[in-house]
Parts: sequence; C-alpha cells; structure tokens
Amino acid sequence: MTVVIRLKRIGAPKKPSNRIVVADNRRARDGRNIEEIGFYDPTRNPPVVKIDRKKYDYWVGVGAQPSHAVKNLVKKAQA
Repeated sequence: MTVVIRLKRIGAPKKPSNRIVVADNRRARDGRNIEEIGFYDPTRNPPVVKIDRKKYDYWVGVGAQPSHAVKNLVKKAQA
C-alpha cells in the first residue's frame, strides 16, 4: 500500500472545488480517504488554498507521497 496526498473533487458540475486528502493510491480519486487535511477552491479570485500544515508535514514525514498539484498548492500557500 502506498499512501498519497492528492486532490479529491467535490462540488457541482461546472463549479469545481477540491479537498486535499490523504488516501491509499489504489482507491478511486473520489473514493474513501484516510484523512482530510485541507481544501482548494479554484473558482474564487484569487483561488483559496487552506492546508493544515502540521498534518501535511506529519504525513510526508511518515512516507506519504504528495501529487504534483498538491506540491504546487503547498508552495503557493506558503507564499
């Protein structure tokens, strides 16, 4: 089992919103997750990114692999 940190799409059609979740990589994108650690709303101007940094650092510390999109969002949230 590989644990990943990735985006889970929520919201209505044509109105996307995403949760940043920790999940088993064998699960479906919108399937069950281990823990929710933040959210991303690209429809707002500017886009809203909220990440629980302690939980993110914990999961990366125990071996979870963040997706490219999540890595970029974490960089934006720090700035």
